[in-house]
Amino acid sequence: MNSRSIPPGFHLVRRDRLLQEQSHDPYKLKGKLPEPTACPQCGAVFRNGRWNWGDAPPQAHHETCPACHRLNDRFPAGFVSLGGGFLAAHRDEILNLVRHEEQRERQAHPLQRLMAIEDHDGGVMVTTTDVHLARGIGEALHHAYQGELEYHYKPDDNLLRVHWTR
Repeated sequence: MNSRSIPPGFHLVRRDRLLQEQSHDPYKLKGKLPEPTACPQCGAVFRNGRWNWGDAPPQAHHETCPACHRLNDRFPAGFVSLGGGFLAAHRDEILNLVRHEEQRERQAHPLQRLMAIEDHDGGVMVTTTDVHLARGIGEALHHAYQGELEYHYKPDDNLLRVHWTR
């Protein structure tokens, strides 16, 4: 594994450990929403204590979901940096895997979404609305293509940086 410099406030996370939130995500709602509540942007519906996909009744309360809030603010929770010669040779295939992982997760978890996929420093930077999606993308890439995978987590900000290279 590469010994990357770990940014201040982040710490290296072992791949076999779960991320434990030490502070709460500022984008998570502070109180309970009235049920049902629908997000006017994406159409997700808050029922039974969680956001799901589905049809909202006409009398539903309207509130922007945390994922749309993050998208509007352009404030990611997860960063996945992709690099290496293998990425250059298999870019389309790798980005298809990233998008597929997001679609798979998003079906069950509406708050887990891609924010952007951008070229960055000779590689690609993927940003996500959720730390768990960023971690899932890293795991999917490592499972499919091996390579080097590192996680750096900043508990105070509920922020995850994933580095994958091959």
